[in-house]
Amino acid sequence: MNDARAALERLLDVARGDTGQSRKVANFLLAWWNAAECGGFDLTDVWGVDTSIAVDMVKVFAMVAGCRRYPDSMGYGKQFEALARVWRKEDV
Repeated sequence: MNDARAALERLLDVARGDTGQSRKVANFLLAWWNAAECGGFDLTDVWGVDTSIAVDMVKVFAMVAGCRRYPDSMGYGKQFEALARVWRKEDV
């Protein structure tokens, strides 16, 4: 789980940026947090990120499948709220 959390931290850093990859990573993370309000994630968007980012996304996806928890219940609520403010301005 520590490896997956490290991957999540790296993805959060990428999502805080202002690039096309940042948008794709934010979409991925926000789909976990609240897909109904923040939208889903197009799996083909993985094609548009660096391999290291895609590997981190796979690690986080596996963590989500295994832990069955939302990020806010894991102590990441503030980080995900900040992402939603930046990437989903109309939804927050």
